[in-house]
Amino acid sequence: MTDRGRDRGGSGAAERDPGLQPERTRLAWRRTTLSCTVAAVLAARAALQEGTTAVGVVACALCLLLWLGFLAVAHRRMTELAASSRPLRLPARAAATAALCTMALAVCATAMVF
Repeated sequence: MTDRGRDRGGSGAAERDPGLQPERTRLAWRRTTLSCTVAAVLAARAALQEGTTAVGVVACALCLLLWLGFLAVAHRRMTELAASSRPLRLPARAAATAALCTMALAVCATAMVF
């Protein structure tokens, strides 16, 4: 039997070694944040290059607002991951906000292209 199934230290509860999982998760949040940043910057660039129209300004403002929402959730999560070897589970509300911001930003960026 391996050490995974055994108690460590006789405390009655097996200690979990997180390994590199928190680091991989933190890097995944950073990659997604970078992708959202690129989409927001490209949306702003497209709105400014094609001339300033009301629709372009609203779409650009919406993209930037969605980007800020995702950035807030991602920053909070990356801070929690860095602060603890066993971070708390991501709350459902934060996960829903991150997913909504990401999908809506993708839709806005796609709409700006066409």
